[in-house]
Amino acid sequence: MAPDRVGGASSFARAPPLPALPDPTLSPGAGMTAGSGEGQPAAGTQVIEVHESIGGIDAAAWNRLAGRQLFLRHEFLHALEATGCVAPESGWTPRFLTLHRDGELAGAMPLYLKGHSYGEYVFDWAWADAYERAGMRYFPKLLCAVPFTPVGGPRLLAATGADRELLVAGALALARRLEVSSLHLLYPQPADRAALSAAGLMARQGVQFHWHNRGCAPVADTEMPHGAAPDSGARGGEEARYPDFDAFLATMNHDKRKKVKQERRKVREAGITYRWKRGTEITEGDWTFFYRCYADTYRRHGQSPYLSLEFFLRVAQALPDHFVLILGERSDAGQVQPVACALDVHSGDRVYGRYWGGIEWHSGLHFETCYYQSIEYCIAHGVAVFEGGAQGEHKLARGLTPVVTHSAHWLAHPQVARAVEGFLARESRGIAHYVDELNEHAPFRSGAPPAAAGP
Repeated sequence: MAPDRVGGASSFARAPPLPALPDPTLSPGAGMTAGSGEGQPAAGTQVIEVHESIGGIDAAAWNRLAGRQLFLRHEFLHALEATGCVAPESGWTPRFLTLHRDGELAGAMPLYLKGHSYGEYVFDWAWADAYERAGMRYFPKLLCAVPFTPVGGPRLLAATGADRELLVAGALALARRLEVSSLHLLYPQPADRAALSAAGLMARQGVQFHWHNRGCAPVADTEMPHGAAPDSGARGGEEARYPDFDAFLATMNHDKRKKVKQERRKVREAGITYRWKRGTEITEGDWTFFYRCYADTYRRHGQSPYLSLEFFLRVAQALPDHFVLILGERSDAGQVQPVACALDVHSGDRVYGRYWGGIEWHSGLHFETCYYQSIEYCIAHGVAVFEGGAQGEHKLARGLTPVVTHSAHWLAHPQVARAVEGFLARESRGIAHYVDELNEHAPFRSGAPPAAAGP
């Protein structure tokens, strides 16, 4: 829920224009054709196209492939472009990849040319520095991800493994034709990772902290049936879910339980109470207050906010039911005033903690607003998993446990690729040791149920 790197860049390298790509129709994996998205390939052909905006891709067809996770919806990604949050001027140049078969959309990738590494949460700054020291250019690079969103999900949007392999081949071909330094796919799901590994991309791991509702079998919201309500996901072990926050707290050891109670008590003693507002209950005034808090959090870290109020208003109008605003309020001279808030996304059987901020300082306010209220919401709504966002060992003491995340990488320069491959092997061993160490310091009593496995 914090910016991904302190000290934002003052200017970004702009991505180059898309060069002409010959051969309008090609055999599988052999190449691609550039396209504005207008028209469809002739029947009986299999064509990979490059689009300079998601606006040129049919929204219904995209959403059928993407599933129901908010962050991959056409409306969400288009709102990023339409409001200027994603644009060449901000270092994000859309280069969406599509696979058409017999005139129908069979595959797609959210792909961008990047002029920097901000807003990704998988850190490759050292790789960029190594390129620069060797007299080579690291930026622009090609990135498959949801901008500003460290959340797992499909990246190769296709129904079959064969089509996912075609998309990887198309992305690699585009990277070579653009002569970029590298191709990166962040937070892919397991089916994607198989295709990426088969294509020779290097695997990388990271760590996030998630809360798990005991006994719930998490179902990825990307796998839920189309049209299902955001909180209607299939759940396993319903009778074993936490009935309330106290039941969750009872699984902690004495010291950690005592600390959580103290933090929550201090917030109550400050006179702060909470409301959860969802979907159309969130007013434009609420969004304005949220944005004030959101922008202040970034500025306190020396960065400008990535997203605009216009973006939040636009996507909230298009997809309102996914948003949950946790609003902390305090009475002052008889007037109830908001003092802090957190924005969560409820999608499928998961809640994603995205942003938070406050206009007053109170002991424990951050933990209450960001974590404890979201956990209470998940318990009340039978949600299986709360993803607390990128980074933050402090989340462990609040009941969020480590989960391994994944990414995949291709570097054009053979010597650099070999060096990075060796680094990633060492890093993966370090990640495994780190997760083991974190689990040894988990706040739960001996015999308490372990956290569910990560995605």
